[in-house]
Amino acid sequence: MPDRPRPTTAPPVLELRNLTRTHGTGIAEVHALRGVDLAVQAGELVAVMGPSGSGKSTLLTLAGGLDTASTGQVIIEGQDIATLTRKQLAALRRRSVGYVFQDYNLIPALTAAENIALPRELDGASVRKARREAREALDGMNLAEVADRFPDEMSGGQQQRVAIARALVGDRRLVLADEPTGALDSETGEAVLALLRTRCDAGAAGVMVTHEPRYAAWADRVVFLRDGSVVDQTLSTDAQSLLTVEGAE
Repeated sequence: MPDRPRPTTAPPVLELRNLTRTHGTGIAEVHALRGVDLAVQAGELVAVMGPSGSGKSTLLTLAGGLDTASTGQVIIEGQDIATLTRKQLAALRRRSVGYVFQDYNLIPALTAAENIALPRELDGASVRKARREAREALDGMNLAEVADRFPDEMSGGQQQRVAIARALVGDRRLVLADEPTGALDSETGEAVLALLRTRCDAGAAGVMVTHEPRYAAWADRVVFLRDGSVVDQTLSTDAQSLLTVEGAE
């Protein structure tokens, strides 16, 4: 992999401060996250690793404003999202946050190109511009042939790549990816990571959940979670060394 630009020392694009998330009460209370602190700068890609149930997906949903923390703060581009109205938060997510879900979350009644273009249209881009950007994004994922297909006419891997294209289109400053390579073969997975890496090198901040050390090796930093807590961090991006760090399971 080529040398990467060093992340800037400007205020972080994403900051999590003493973030906790609990479910249930009393003896049924479950701590999904326990006092997590994390800052991600523009130009930085952070991989999050850890066992199943360690809080990785919870961290992403809170970071993207898709769930509400029990305590602590989520700050995106200097804004504490707890202070925003629902309308303001929705606008911030559309404008600034690209999210890749494990289950794709494509709209069944829209084609691949329309799924990608819709968030841009909602954010004020013209239909022509949004559709052009969508087709360019599909070209970048080698998916030009599925532009006019509906989700049920695509394979799981194709749907995953469309979801990734949707997250990367436009000028979003924060990209959150939950197992973005889960449905992909290794060659396509590497191509997806290269695109995510390129977007971060161009100035976006990225957070990616993965179980695969070879994909975490694309990141600038790897954060390890266990039982809802950060147990280790490393700047090492060598795939083999990641296998030996506590928490990489």
